[in-house]
Amino acid sequence: MNEVLTIGASTKNIGDYSLQLNRWFLKPIGVWPLSPTTQRLERIVSVTLNILCYGFVLLAIIPSLLQMILVDDNFYLRIKTLGPVNHWIVSCVNYTVLLVRSKEVRHCVEHVQADWQMVTMESDQQLMLRNARFGRYVTILCAIFFQFSVLCYFFMIALSTEEIQVGNETKIIHTLPCAVYKELVNTDESPTNEIVLFIQIFAFVIANSSTIGIFSLSAVLAAHACSQLSLVALWITEYVNNSRGMIAGSRKEIGVIVEQHFRTLNFISSIENAMNKIYFLELFRCTMDICILSYCILMEWNNHDFQNLTFHFLMLVTILFNIFILCYMGEILSEKSKKVGEAVYMTNWYYLPEKSILDLILIISRSSVVVHITAGRLFRMSVYLFGDVVKTGFAYLNLVRQM
Repeated sequence: MNEVLTIGASTKNIGDYSLQLNRWFLKPIGVWPLSPTTQRLERIVSVTLNILCYGFVLLAIIPSLLQMILVDDNFYLRIKTLGPVNHWIVSCVNYTVLLVRSKEVRHCVEHVQADWQMVTMESDQQLMLRNARFGRYVTILCAIFFQFSVLCYFFMIALSTEEIQVGNETKIIHTLPCAVYKELVNTDESPTNEIVLFIQIFAFVIANSSTIGIFSLSAVLAAHACSQLSLVALWITEYVNNSRGMIAGSRKEIGVIVEQHFRTLNFISSIENAMNKIYFLELFRCTMDICILSYCILMEWNNHDFQNLTFHFLMLVTILFNIFILCYMGEILSEKSKKVGEAVYMTNWYYLPEKSILDLILIISRSSVVVHITAGRLFRMSVYLFGDVVKTGFAYLNLVRQM
């Protein structure tokens, strides 16, 4: 697709381009928000996918959770089982939140599409496109890192085999990525072993798709909000430059700017309402993963198992990258909201008529109230929060090591 926009290019297609990857990740697992005009067949397919996804994840969680609670007496084995179980449970909760908040997510998606249809100037289109590309690149990186690190590790385990003794018979079975409670499911028999293996791998694919969809949707929506705030700052500069010494018509222009600013702030509020609970769960998941993966790295290093150590280290880097992206997008969104007020002050506003100056003062006043994206309305998403998450994860690691 040609990414260079010209006036008259299809803004609908470019708006779709910015959300395309999000739809690819979320639609196959049935959580892409449906519009009121969605056909009945598509709704039925979506509900069917929801039931199948819940079924696979629950079938993977229950036997492994029972194994961790009832059988595993080795602390390290419990920690290794806790990692996948924690990933499945949090992903399942996030999956549910996406379904419950589908209207809010749909509102954000429609807002993005409407903004692309409203833009008319080529310079504005190019600014929005740069931010759309940024969100798309972040989405691709999240998908590559997460799917590669997680699935490669579990496929490596799944393709390996082990010999077991059942009575007088020696059997060769596939190693399961996550141990299961054999009193509930006897995985020493075929085809039960292969069925459980397929269920676990498919559950990981569902959990990964849900997680990647969340990170990618957050990146794309935040990048679009940043582009709209940048447009407001650009329009303010043009307004001041074009209005020096002119009074007639200036009220209409400042009205358009204020309306766009207000519309963008409402969009950020919609992102906050739709995603704040998901962000909180992701902070919890990432903190736990940092602790668990770091402990596994120490144990694998002690056991000289450098193959597993490499994969655990790769997954840790992936987790750190993903949570950094969430915090960084919240940081730059807050910075962009402050830049609107700074853009007003940095113009030659002192040459304008008194009434126009008062209008700009109101914009500065509104911009002084910085908007934030939060995790559960408790923690402000910022680079400082990323540092706190990492420190908390390693603090838990020290606690685990003492246990």
